Amino acid sequence: MSAKLTSLSKPQARRIALAAQGFLDAPHSPPTMRTLARTVARTGVLQVDSVNVLTRAHYMPLYSRMGAYDPALLVRASSGRAQRRLVEYWAHVQALMPVELWPVMQHRRDEQRARRGKWSFVPEDDELEARLLAELGERGASTSRDLDDGLPRSKDHWGWNWSRTRRMLDYLFSVGDVAIAGRNSQFEVLYDLPERVLPAAVLAAPTPTPAEQHLALVRLAAASHGVATVRCLADYYRMRTDQAAAAVATLLETGELEPVSIEGWNRPAYLHTAARRPRAVHARALLSPFDPLVWERERTERLFDFHYRIEIYTPAEKRVHGYYVLPFLLRDELVARADLKADRATGRLLVRGSFAEDGAPADTAAELGAELRRMAGWLGLDEVVVEPRGDLAPELAPALAALG
Repeated sequence: MSAKLTSLSKPQARRIALAAQGFLDAPHSPPTMRTLARTVARTGVLQVDSVNVLTRAHYMPLYSRMGAYDPALLVRASSGRAQRRLVEYWAHVQALMPVELWPVMQHRRDEQRARRGKWSFVPEDDELEARLLAELGERGASTSRDLDDGLPRSKDHWGWNWSRTRRMLDYLFSVGDVAIAGRNSQFEVLYDLPERVLPAAVLAAPTPTPAEQHLALVRLAAASHGVATVRCLADYYRMRTDQAAAAVATLLETGELEPVSIEGWNRPAYLHTAARRPRAVHARALLSPFDPLVWERERTERLFDFHYRIEIYTPAEKRVHGYYVLPFLLRDELVARADLKADRATGRLLVRGSFAEDGAPADTAAELGAELRRMAGWLGLDEVVVEPRGDLAPELAPALAALG
């Protein structure tokens, strides 16, 4: 393959994207903090979500790339101060990001502060703001319930039962006046002052200009994508398209990106010049609905011919595939999907539905069965139970039985 490409086939683009996301990295046995750091360098961020029907969303992308690892690694990486590697912020949506990204998120904090009067669900209350900051200063890391003095709660916003204290804390978090120290066993956010959460060197780092911040984020997004459109790059760190386009123009000038066309894509695309261009990918992984490989649904469909929607908020009777459906990556294609639930009370991994994609290879059921068995072991579950829903279920159940 020549060093300079003007066009890519869909399989070539797919393999470049998978390599950029870490699916070609050699496994470490057992995975270590070095493995975690390498993986986060590929993904850039780990989206955080409260749904725990299988496992928390931020744990899954690491498992999909690293294999069975000790979740305590991620807890350690996102705890403490001096040795902290990851911190939560609005880096995609709410996500764990490397602490080094804190300075290049300043434009987002400034934008949120400028919108202070437009936070319709956060009444301006200087007294409450000052009291909460003083209280955190005295108490240290605290949940909103710890700080709540019984103020009225509202259910007006998407069903969340948030108090005025919680809404104010989330505003202060968005503008950087408080930071997230971690979460408790109920997954409640622990808020604290930034100087007790982030390493001193991070807080002391110079703040780049907004244009430099945009450039840094697009540079990272381009490395995580391998090949992408401006829309893909803007979505990765939830930037405006014009901000991403200006950064792409700079990266083209510096030679870090080169323009390419991709089979079946109707938008210009850009290849990261340092991206790996593998001839084959031999991956096998179940992907969280919040995995960065499948965040951008149009990109997923164009790369993998895989139409994917999260149906968590869809009424049960209208769901097509199920509540918590994970795409199944086999080699360099998304070949199936499975609706999974960890039944921790009975020690079983429930496959509520399993579905093959058109043209799925003959070994799909056997490989998915092996991956389900491996995942069950990682989750501490003793048994995989295949329910009869879905066109792949009749093959998947005997495939699992054959594994013993």
